[in-house]
Amino acid sequence: MESVRRTLYQRLLLFAVFLPISGVLGFSELFFIKEPHDVTVMRKEAVILDCQARGEAPIDVRWLKNEVKVEVNERMYLLSNGSLYISEVESRRGDKSDEGLYQCLAHNKYGAILSQKARLTIASISSFALQPTSIVVTEGSVARFSCKVSAHPPPIITWEFNRITLPLTTERITVLPSGVLQIYGVSRADAGNYRCIATNIASRRRSSEATLTVTPAPSPRLPQRPRIIAAPQNISVSLHQTAILECMATGNPRPIISWSRADSKSIDVYNTKVLGNGNLIISDIKPQHGGVYMCRATTPGTRNYTVASANVTVLASPSLVEWPESLTRPRAGTARFVCHAEGFPPPQITWLKNGEKVHSNGRIKMYSSKLVINQIIPEDDAIYQCQAESELGSVLSMARLIVVMSEDRPSAPRDIRAETVSSAAILLAWERPLYNSDKVIAYSVHYMKAQGLNNEEYQVVIGNDTTRYIIDDLDPACNYTFYVVAYMPMGASRMSDNVFQHTLEDVPLRAPELSLTSNSPRDIQVSWQPLPDKLSRGRVSAYRLCYRTSSESAVSQRELPGEKTKLLLENLHPDTIYLLRIAAATNVGWGEQSAWTSHRTPKASSARVPLAPELRLEPLNCTTISVRWQLAPQNSAGVQGFKLFYHEESQPERSPLQLRASDNAHTIGGLDPRKKYHVKLLAYNVVGEGYQADQTVSLPGCVSVRDRLVPPPPPPHNVNARTNSSTAVYLQWGRPAFTSRHAVNYTVRCNPVGLQNASLVLYLQTNVQNLQVRGLEPNTKYEFAIRLHIDQLSSPWSPVVYQTTFPEAPSRPPSNVKVTLIEDDTALVSWKLPDEPNVAVTYYTILYASRKAWIAGEWQVLQREGTVTMTLLENLKPGQVYLVKVSASNSMGDGPFSHTVELSVRADRSFSSDVRLSRGSTHTTGFSDGFYHLDQKSMTGISVGVCIALICIIICAFVIICRGKNKKLSAVKMHREARSTSAAAGEHQGQADIADVTVPMMQRHFIDSKNHSLCVVTYQQGSTVLTYEDEMSISPNQPPSLQGLFGAPGDTEGSSNSEGSHETGDSGRYSHDETELTNLSSGHSSRPPSLTGEDSTDLDCSPTEESQNSTKLSVDAGRCHYEGQSRLQPPLFVV
Repeated sequence: MESVRRTLYQRLLLFAVFLPISGVLGFSELFFIKEPHDVTVMRKEAVILDCQARGEAPIDVRWLKNEVKVEVNERMYLLSNGSLYISEVESRRGDKSDEGLYQCLAHNKYGAILSQKARLTIASISSFALQPTSIVVTEGSVARFSCKVSAHPPPIITWEFNRITLPLTTERITVLPSGVLQIYGVSRADAGNYRCIATNIASRRRSSEATLTVTPAPSPRLPQRPRIIAAPQNISVSLHQTAILECMATGNPRPIISWSRADSKSIDVYNTKVLGNGNLIISDIKPQHGGVYMCRATTPGTRNYTVASANVTVLASPSLVEWPESLTRPRAGTARFVCHAEGFPPPQITWLKNGEKVHSNGRIKMYSSKLVINQIIPEDDAIYQCQAESELGSVLSMARLIVVMSEDRPSAPRDIRAETVSSAAILLAWERPLYNSDKVIAYSVHYMKAQGLNNEEYQVVIGNDTTRYIIDDLDPACNYTFYVVAYMPMGASRMSDNVFQHTLEDVPLRAPELSLTSNSPRDIQVSWQPLPDKLSRGRVSAYRLCYRTSSESAVSQRELPGEKTKLLLENLHPDTIYLLRIAAATNVGWGEQSAWTSHRTPKASSARVPLAPELRLEPLNCTTISVRWQLAPQNSAGVQGFKLFYHEESQPERSPLQLRASDNAHTIGGLDPRKKYHVKLLAYNVVGEGYQADQTVSLPGCVSVRDRLVPPPPPPHNVNARTNSSTAVYLQWGRPAFTSRHAVNYTVRCNPVGLQNASLVLYLQTNVQNLQVRGLEPNTKYEFAIRLHIDQLSSPWSPVVYQTTFPEAPSRPPSNVKVTLIEDDTALVSWKLPDEPNVAVTYYTILYASRKAWIAGEWQVLQREGTVTMTLLENLKPGQVYLVKVSASNSMGDGPFSHTVELSVRADRSFSSDVRLSRGSTHTTGFSDGFYHLDQKSMTGISVGVCIALICIIICAFVIICRGKNKKLSAVKMHREARSTSAAAGEHQGQADIADVTVPMMQRHFIDSKNHSLCVVTYQQGSTVLTYEDEMSISPNQPPSLQGLFGAPGDTEGSSNSEGSHETGDSGRYSHDETELTNLSSGHSSRPPSLTGEDSTDLDCSPTEESQNSTKLSVDAGRCHYEGQSRLQPPLFVV
C-alpha cells in the first residue's frame, strides 16, 4: 500500500509541476520571420537591413550597431516593417563609419528577442600587400609571379604581359584565383614585363611591373632531380567555399605531379579537379574534405620524387543541435534550459534574457550548455535566448519561461537538519510548513557540492508522507549544501534554509595506475599519478608497492608516504620478468590492490639498443585511448620503428602493432568501457629490441545516469532518414528491445538546423515505425529525433539524425545585375544571389553579345561557380552596344535570365564616363577612377523629359501646319469655284477665307514610329512641301541592318571569345526573354501618315516607283506633282 501511495504522489507531482502546458509548446508571442544578413555595399549606396518580427502587437523594434543603440536620423531610419534603411552608406573613420555588426531588437509585452548579427561591409580594395618581383629563369624551365591584395568583396585577379591581358588557362599558363601566375616551358618569347590586375565592384588596382628575363638553356641539358618550388600552404576554408592548393615543381625531365591524402583516404573525385599542371582545387568543400594533402613530384620512369604537404581545415559557422524548450514553472520552482551548438572553431554559448546577457548569481547558474534558474520569482518570466557565436557568425534560439503564480502557497519547510551516515550518505530531516501544510502533495530535496564554482544542482522528489530522506549517492570526503521545497498543485513554497554537511572519508576506490621503465638491465623506474578526489575518497596517507619475479612466489614490499609518486627498484636481475602491484590507503584503511603488472628488465649486453620511450596515455572517451611518446633525451641509438602492445588487465597479451620510426602517437579504439588496459611500448633497431615502457590506464563508463524513481523506457534506435523530394523526408526506426503489452506511440521532432524560434519545431505523432514528413523547405538541412511513449512514460529523445532536402531549380534570376566599363575594352559584370529563400546555386551563366550578334542569334557564353558573383568581359570592340544577362543554375535545373543590361563602348576608345545601364539594373555603381553609370530612376526621368519636349514640338508643328493649310486651301477653293459645280464649291467653302496669307519659311522633321519613316514638312511662300523619306533604305531582298539605328555605317561586330566562352544560337532559354527590341524590318507605308483623314480628302497623290526612297509632294493651287529627292536626310530616333 505504501508503494502505491508513493507512486500516486509522484505522478501527481509530475502532472502538476513539471508538465509544460500546450500554450508553451506552441509559443508564438514573438519571433522573427526575417533577420539581417551580411552585406557588402558601395560607398554612398543605399542599403536595407531586413528585420521583420511577428507576435502580439504592439511590437517595438530597435537596432543595435556593435551592441550600441542606433540613433535614427534623415539618413538612417526605420521602415514600417522594422527594417533599417541607410540612404547613403558612409565610410568615414571611427564611430562615424556605417561599417559594423548590426542586430535588431524586437520587444512586446511578453519580452524581447535579439536577432542574429549581420556585418555591413563597404566595398574596398587596398594597395598591393605583395608586388610581383622580377626573376631570371632558364629557357625551358618554369616561372612564377605572385601578388596579394586585400579587398571586399574578394577581387578577380588577372595578369598582363606587356600591357596585354593573358588568358586564365592555357597549356603553359595558369592564373590561380589567389594571385599566382604560373608559366611552364618558358621560351624567349615569354620575356617581358608582367603585372597583376585586381578588380572588384569598388575599383581596379594595378601592381608594379615585374620583368621576366630568359637566359639560354645549357646544351646539353643535364638531368635534374624534381624540386618543388611552390609548395601547398596550410589553409582554412569555410564550408561550401573553394580551396586551392598550389603545387609547382621543376626538374629535367619535367616531373609528374600527383596528389594523395596523408590518412590514406581517397580524394573526392566529384568535388576535386586539377587546375593547370598540378594545382588542386576542391570546390563546395565539406567537413570530410579536411585533412593533410600531399603533393608528390616524380621524375617520369624513375623512383626519384619529392613530397610537400599542407593541412586543409574546414571552418563551419555555428549551428544548434539542441535548443531550449519553453517551460511553465511555479514560483519558487526550478527551470533548466539546455542548448548545444556545433561548428569549427567551437562556438561560445551566451544566454540572453529579453535581449540582455544573463549573469550568474546565487539563483541563476550557467554551465557549459545549461541555464539553471532556482527559486523562480515573477521577474524571471521572460524570453530567453541561447546565442552560439564564433568568428564565422552567430545563431540564436529562444524559449519562454512562464511563471505560474499562486497566492495560497505553503510556507517553507522548517528546522532542516543533516546528519552524516557514511562516506556516501547523509540523512536529511525537516518539519512540515507552518501554513497550508495540509495542501502539500510532495517535497523536493535539492543538494549540490558546497566547494568550487558552477557545481551542478541535483533534485529528488518524494511524497508528502515523510519528512526524512537519505541521499546516498554522494562523494566521500566532500562538503554538501541542502535545502527543501514544499509543493502544492498550483505552486511551491519558498526554499528552506540551507544546511551544510560533510561526508566521511573512505578507503580508496581504486589503486593508482603504474608506469614502468628501465634505465639499465638491473633497475625498474616505477611511477604513478595521484588519485583524483573521486577515487581517493579522502586524503591518501600511504602507498604499498609489492613486486616479485614471475618464477618466484616470494613477494617484496615497500611502503611509501602519501606524497611519493615514484620509486626506483635497483639490484634486479637482467632479462627477467617482474610482477608489480600497488595499493593506496587513507586514514580509514587500505584500498584494494591493483592487478599484477609485468615488466621485463633488459638484457645485460653491450649492444646499443634504444632506451625506453617516455610514454603518456590518455582516455579520449569510454572506448578509446590516446597513446603518445617521445624518445628519451639521453637515447643515442638509432631507431627503425616501434612495437606497441596492449591488452585488458588479467587477459593474455596480444601481438604487437608495428609503427614507423617517425610516429609519435597512436589511437587505440574499440575497447570496453570501465575496463583497465595495460599498454607497452618499445623501440627497436638492427641490433634488437630496446627497453620497454609499461603503463596501465582505466577507461570511464559511457553512460552515467543517476537512479530514478521510475526508470524511463529506452529510446528508439536505428533511426534512418532518406530524402524523397525537395519537400519530404522519409523516416524509419526500430523499436527498442523491452517487453510490454501496452501500446507504443512515437513522437517525431523535426526542425531546421539552427532554428531560432522554438515554436516552429514540428511534432508529429504516430504508432508505426516509419513516417513521411512533408511540407518541408527545399535545400534545407533538418534534424530529426524520436521518442517513445508507453504507459504514461516517455523515453529520452533518440540520437539526432540529419538530412537535407533536395534543392529546387532557381525560380528567380540573379538580382542587382550591374555592368560597368572599367577599361576601354573590358567590363565588370556583378550580381547577387536570386532573391528567394534557401536557393542553391551551383553555377552562373553569363550571356553577352553585341546588338549585331544578338540579331544573328549569336551569344557569347561564360560560366562561373556558384560562389563567384563577378566576372570580366574582355576584348570588347569600340563603337558597339553590348547586351548582358545572367542566370543561376543548380543540379535541379536552370533558372530564368535577368533583364538584359546594355553597355555602350565608345567608338573613340577614350576611357570616360560614357557608360549606360539598361532597364535591367536599378542601382548606381561608382568607381574611384571616375567612371559611373546612371541608374534606372535617372534614365526614367531623362526619358520622360525628352518625350514631353517632343510631344510639345509635335503639337506646335501640327497647329502651324493646320493653320497654313487652311490659308492655302482657301485660295485653291476660290480658283476652283469659277469652274466647279455648286456641290464642289460648297465642299471647299471653309477653305476660302484665308487664301492670301504669307507664311515665313520654316522646316520641321517628324518620325513615323510605326514604319520608321521620316516626314519633312517645309513651308515656303505660296506653297507647302512635304518630304516623305525612309529612315533606312532597305530593299525587300536585303537582310535587315541596325546601322542606321544603333551605329554609324561601317560598324562591325567586335566581340571575341573570352576564357571559357563559346558561341551558341539564340534559341531555347538563351532567347526566350528577348522582347525589348523593336521589329526593325516592318513594311513601309505607301503614303505619308500626315496625309490621312480630312487633309487628304481632295488630293489623290501617291508616290511613283521612281520615288520610293524619297518623294517630294508639292501642293500648288490645287495641283499636285512629285519631284525626286536625291539627298538622304540624317536618321532621327528617340533615345
